[in-house]
Amino acid sequence: MRHWIAERPRRAKRLVLLVADVFGLIAIMWAAFSIRLDQLFVPNLQQALFFLAAPLVTIPIFVRMGLYRSVLRYLPERAIWTIVQAVTFATLALVSLAFLTQMTGIEGIPRSIPLLYWIISVLAVTGSRFTLKWLLRHGEKNGDSVKRMLIYGAGDAGVQLADALRSAGDRQVMGFVSDNPGLFGMDILGLRVYSPSQLESVVANFGIEEVVITSQAGADNRELVARLGALPVKMRILPAIADLAAGRYLVSYIRDIDLDDLLGRSPVPADLGLMRQMIEGRTILVTGAAGSIGSQLCRTIVRNNPAKLVLLEVNEHGLYEMSRELKALCTCPVVPVLGSITNAALVRRTLRAEHVDTIYHTAAYKHVSMVERNKIEGVRNNVFGTHVLADAAQEFGVDNFVLISSDKAVHPKSVMGASKRWAELIVRHYAQQTATRGHGTRYAAVRFGNVIGSSGSVVPLFKEQIASGGPVTITHDETTRYFMSVREAAELIVQASALSEAGDVLLLEMGDPIRIRDLAEDMIMLAGLTVRGPDNPHGDIEIVTIGLAEGEKIHEELFYHRASVARTPHPKILRARRPDGLSDRVPLMLARMREAVERSDEAEVRRLLFDFLIEQPAGEGEAALWPAGPGAQEQGAYPN
Repeated sequence: MRHWIAERPRRAKRLVLLVADVFGLIAIMWAAFSIRLDQLFVPNLQQALFFLAAPLVTIPIFVRMGLYRSVLRYLPERAIWTIVQAVTFATLALVSLAFLTQMTGIEGIPRSIPLLYWIISVLAVTGSRFTLKWLLRHGEKNGDSVKRMLIYGAGDAGVQLADALRSAGDRQVMGFVSDNPGLFGMDILGLRVYSPSQLESVVANFGIEEVVITSQAGADNRELVARLGALPVKMRILPAIADLAAGRYLVSYIRDIDLDDLLGRSPVPADLGLMRQMIEGRTILVTGAAGSIGSQLCRTIVRNNPAKLVLLEVNEHGLYEMSRELKALCTCPVVPVLGSITNAALVRRTLRAEHVDTIYHTAAYKHVSMVERNKIEGVRNNVFGTHVLADAAQEFGVDNFVLISSDKAVHPKSVMGASKRWAELIVRHYAQQTATRGHGTRYAAVRFGNVIGSSGSVVPLFKEQIASGGPVTITHDETTRYFMSVREAAELIVQASALSEAGDVLLLEMGDPIRIRDLAEDMIMLAGLTVRGPDNPHGDIEIVTIGLAEGEKIHEELFYHRASVARTPHPKILRARRPDGLSDRVPLMLARMREAVERSDEAEVRRLLFDFLIEQPAGEGEAALWPAGPGAQEQGAYPN
């Protein structure tokens, strides 16, 4: 009943238009006879019946062809063709009726009558509708703030949202767009459902100002946003969680589209059982707690009732802000520890004092170009910092040690990537020691690609370049990277640690890699701007290719061989096959590298860094020997 009442104004307008057409068509038929006979025509009874037949034949055709379905305020110009077709069919039907029944009372019907009726009807019907459209559009109040919306997705969430917006005074839903062919042309809540192929025409013809995407289309989201980016509309999204809401509260879930919505896949909801298993009632230490990944990991942890959360961070201001934020979010003790992971005394003192159960090691220098220019400090932090933590975890009986690694550790070409591979091997070494004893700390590494918005990602750089008017710089047109949202990364890290076994390298499934140029275009589009290029010389922001930096690869990888990767019970977490044999030479090579670091011998540090990787036994399916050093992968020397 409420829906019917809401539709009454629109239905009343359609009824008025239909009645006007009835009398108008009778008048047009009379005008056609008067013009043909060159006098004011006075019909007899039979002719009057023929005049009445005009609307009886024509109106059903008009209804069938949708002339009473369009909203006059947004009547498209292409409706003229529909009107011409409808009038043509109606005229042919009337001619057939006249010859079959001889209702005119004369021998046949003058041949010019149908032509005159057709011409006047086309002009009258078209003119009346577009005149009304002009009056309605120009009669709108100045400063009218009502936004005309289109909802993409006619499922439960979309229907609930449309229903909720009926009571909103600042938005008017004009219709739905659905991927379901069975809904095309149907009315839901009195609103028409259109196919995706009609998207551009619906936006143009109805004056749409805002499109809300309710379907979580994954890979299709990017294509949809790209289409909408070329239209003068604001794009917003209704997250999947809103499917749980109902009524007017659904409106509050609408938010702007961001890059997380364009990752080419839908995020998998967290397994709360795995999360609680690793966090609830435990004392947890997070290194690099103020970093982009570490901070989100801390937020994830405090939502799952830990006994205590210890933050180890070298950045004083970041540590202060993070501890202040977390203390406002939870009731558990939050212990900020200021210092570096390379400070063995500090690490040992912290583990002894806080009785840590689990370590999540996210602290690392991760900017490829920065570590390449500062090899000594990069190795000191990423390699020896991991060694300090892993050794102390074993000494003080920490239950779980989880290293956060990187896709750059696979076939590393940069010092940063090689240092992260070393960190994985150190973790593996300690895991094998635990396996030999049969008890002790459970060591594992979690490897994934780029996190959108993290300090090592290109996203902050692109945002800065777009804000300053461009150009946006990319290293290579074909460069690709794996991406995931920081929230999803943090949740998967915790869940992966629950599934780990001794020495595991766990991989987070990140979908297909994203071309960096496409990412730059998406960000420009989401900023409401256009890309300047040969096809659009008057665009806002130019994208410039500057070439690969030292140590940078065109494509990153998550594993050495796809065949070496096994599934786990979690659909987004994979397990890399562990190698046979022990990494007995890790301590010796660490000692040799430490000597080179203390001598500040960059060349020797780099040589040792890559030479040791050559000597590693086959693992994760990699070949026993693979060339090290920059350029090897690009030359095809690494196994694929």
